[in-house]
Amino acid sequence: MDKKKKIHHLIIVGAGPAGLSASIYARRAGIDVLVLEKYTPGGQILTSEKIENYPGFPHPVSTQQLISRILQQAQNFGMELKNEEVQKIQGGEEKTIYTDSGSIYKSFSVIIATGAQPASLGVPGEEEFKGRGVSYCATCDAPFFKDEVVAVVGGGNTAAEEAIYLTRFASKIYLLHRRDRLRADRILQERILKNKKIDTLWSCVLDKIYGKERVEGVLIRNLKTGKTKNLPCSGVFIYVGTKPNSEFIKGWIETDEKGFILTNEKLQTNIPGVFACGDVRANLMKQVIVACSEGAQASFMAGKYLEEKGLI
Repeated sequence: MDKKKKIHHLIIVGAGPAGLSASIYARRAGIDVLVLEKYTPGGQILTSEKIENYPGFPHPVSTQQLISRILQQAQNFGMELKNEEVQKIQGGEEKTIYTDSGSIYKSFSVIIATGAQPASLGVPGEEEFKGRGVSYCATCDAPFFKDEVVAVVGGGNTAAEEAIYLTRFASKIYLLHRRDRLRADRILQERILKNKKIDTLWSCVLDKIYGKERVEGVLIRNLKTGKTKNLPCSGVFIYVGTKPNSEFIKGWIETDEKGFILTNEKLQTNIPGVFACGDVRANLMKQVIVACSEGAQASFMAGKYLEEKGLI
């Protein structure tokens, strides 16, 4: 039989923590699963160096190590993984998945676990200087800014973690936050405030990124006084939220105004047999442990759906 015509029980789109966890639970239940992943398995978590709040690890563990263990576990249960980007899904009881390679796959159920990516500020200079001083990943780019001055925009956990990581390389870090207190966990706030390399600038926003060939500085504005000033720096790291990777289901699956997929308490979307989990879903916390638990639940509910339809 041509594999492209085979009808799978379940296709999982995305191989981050949510997708891999869904695969583990599905394979343990004896469900035929195909996982389609655009990039390397792991997702956005791989842009961070370490994770210190994942249960079972008393000390910070490298994200690469954590993902490799989850991936190995999924492979041990017989997960089938293909590196292809899903471009469109359509259908009723039988779903058809189209990928960038020209492949066409069919499945009775689908779990969307495509995660999210960093949101942009949308200020002048941001697009122009991407890769030339503007970054969304300190773990990836921090070594390029050794002994230089950089700015970090944001006030959540990711901004705090990446600012702390940058202190290993940069000579000074300006942390720009629009409020008068950080949203990051208390332990991270304490580390930020104690670190002499980090200068937190409260109640300010970044209005412009400027330079010639590379970033040379930013224009910031104080929200309380309205005053603006130039802040010389050679790098800008932006952490102002996430954007869901959900363009490929636009117009088919219901989402909120930001594009995050809407589901019920069973992680069922508006299309029967299609479930969503992890960062691509409209949930309260974008955390690895949440993604893993939702992956397990989505897989369980997909199995229930297949049972009710008499498909397994």
